[in-house]
Amino acid sequence: MLTITGNHLIGHQKSAANAATFTAINPKTGTPLDGMFQEATQQEVDQAVQLAEKAFIEYSQKSPAAIASFLDQIAEEILNLGDTLIERAMAETALPQGRLQGERGRTMNQLKLFATVVREGSWVDARIDNALPDRQPAPRVDIRQMQRPLGPVGIFGASNFPLAFSVAGGDTASALAAGCTVVVKGHPAHPGTSELVGQAILLAAEKTGMPEGVFSMIQGRTNEVGGHLVKHPLIHAIGFTGSYKGGKALFDLANQRSTPIPVYAEMGSTNPVFILPNALKERGREIANSLAGSINLGVGQFCTQPGIVFLSGNNQRAAFQTTLSNSIQGIAAGTMLTNGIKKAFDNGTNELKKAQGIETLVHGKAGDTANAATSTIFTTDFEHFTQNKDWSEEVFGPSSILIKTDNKAQILQAARDLSGHLTATIHGTDEDFEAYKELFTILERKVGRLLLNGFPTGVEVGHAMVHGGPFPATTAPQTTSVGTNAIKRFARPVCYQNFPSNRLPSALQDDNPLNIWRLVDGEFKK
Repeated sequence: MLTITGNHLIGHQKSAANAATFTAINPKTGTPLDGMFQEATQQEVDQAVQLAEKAFIEYSQKSPAAIASFLDQIAEEILNLGDTLIERAMAETALPQGRLQGERGRTMNQLKLFATVVREGSWVDARIDNALPDRQPAPRVDIRQMQRPLGPVGIFGASNFPLAFSVAGGDTASALAAGCTVVVKGHPAHPGTSELVGQAILLAAEKTGMPEGVFSMIQGRTNEVGGHLVKHPLIHAIGFTGSYKGGKALFDLANQRSTPIPVYAEMGSTNPVFILPNALKERGREIANSLAGSINLGVGQFCTQPGIVFLSGNNQRAAFQTTLSNSIQGIAAGTMLTNGIKKAFDNGTNELKKAQGIETLVHGKAGDTANAATSTIFTTDFEHFTQNKDWSEEVFGPSSILIKTDNKAQILQAARDLSGHLTATIHGTDEDFEAYKELFTILERKVGRLLLNGFPTGVEVGHAMVHGGPFPATTAPQTTSVGTNAIKRFARPVCYQNFPSNRLPSALQDDNPLNIWRLVDGEFKK
């Protein structure tokens, strides 16, 4: 049985070179949990990255079948951790058992989904322009292109999803699927959970014959540990899910390198919701109750939590607010993931409470445990909101601002004034959608995912999902961190000119031994 040691996982080695240690804290009780975890030294970070570089030479040449088997085996080893993983994650995060079991299933499913993508193989976007020696006025040489892995990448685990966006989460799964080796920095809020999953990945690597260094994990609470990883000259990309402050710091650090590297940072978002007049009139009660649930799902600790809501329809707003208030008042306070997150939530809501032109509509039930957060809904009008741009910034937790608008012009202006977000939602009827059709065009430029008559919390892992958006929601708006298209973040196009077929990668050889879809002389073919 895999057990927690508190050591870094550097290939097959368990390293503990630093006298500085830290413990995990139970967010419900505020008490330390078992286990002393090491703060990684610069030498340990270097050791992990050097090993990843050595392993990349072999791993990047592995067959699609071999990489897919590795991903599948990781999923199986995570399941084999059984109750040990769930119990430790519950203790470190205060998330309920059902939520963590579901998140474990999501983590396994996305690993297996990437395995299917790798096995099928067409993701490499193979393109072949066959030679045209007789073309006039000049001949064309044989030119072929495909996606190739970048090299070793650094992944930062997220606080709010200890499994699905952490050590074996979507960033790690997509990087390994692309053929990259990975060095993960575990999140200090759940180091025991991180180590258990890291050990499962290493066991899967051993069982499937992967080279030592294909995966390593370091731990630490300080910014220096993550900084060493980002600045290491052999790291070729960074994956991050977290706050704007953290993501922007990593982005800036990566661009200060002598050789800048891409940082795929998914950061803060308030995910605006627009409720149009006829929808408010016909379904206001239903929307209000569902909104309350979305705001408070996971104690509001979702990057897709709806933090600002624009209300149209003067005659229906009072009834909507009453229904929402009644629903919020029945919601018990939940324990936030860490004391730091709770303090930031309190600071954010307290600033709003003190601001001029905004009112507190309702509080949820108070809590009596450490780090318990009470749901809070604020109201303001369009004029005050437009004068206070900072009100549209994320307050991570169970709060939201209702903005009262008086007409279509204000709704459209509110949309134009938005910065980048992960999502935007429109509630309306067919009549609303026709009357506000300009809204769709505006919001397409503001977000990565546009929803109708739903709520953004909950991100499906599939082929069509986009979990991204313009800055400041992310640092790379042309990409997604969820869904199979995420694999392309960790690859780049390489062109091969005048190569004999037997010297080409399998995906580009004349007889197409992988049987993948390819763009041949402008036509997709197998």
